[in-house]
Amino acid sequence: MNWLIVMVGAAVGAPLRYLTDRAVQARHDSVFPWGTFVVNAAASLVLGALTGAVLDGAASSRLNLLLGTGLCGALSTYSTFSYETLRLAERGWKFLAAANVTASVLVGLGGVTLGHQVAGQLFA
Repeated sequence: MNWLIVMVGAAVGAPLRYLTDRAVQARHDSVFPWGTFVVNAAASLVLGALTGAVLDGAASSRLNLLLGTGLCGALSTYSTFSYETLRLAERGWKFLAAANVTASVLVGLGGVTLGHQVAGQLFA
């Protein structure tokens, strides 16, 4: 039954990723993959907050499956991040490729840490 909970979350996360990516990218006249950057940052923040809530006993393991594994798993996209970084490098935008890697890792770690800290303060 857990797989069904994950599927429901993913069924929301995947189209949300696509729509958010397209909306963000449409607002930037840039080769930098802002859409993917934003969805990955958002998923990291949500996952950090959710994990903090679960660890503090304020959220259930089923909610973690629904939102953490399902929604955040489908919302974030390591494969697209990797592909877009490779494309930047192949097209000669090596600085942007390196900036994408560095910023994505830092913002992802920062988001999950911030989310976890906020949840800890709210539910402690």
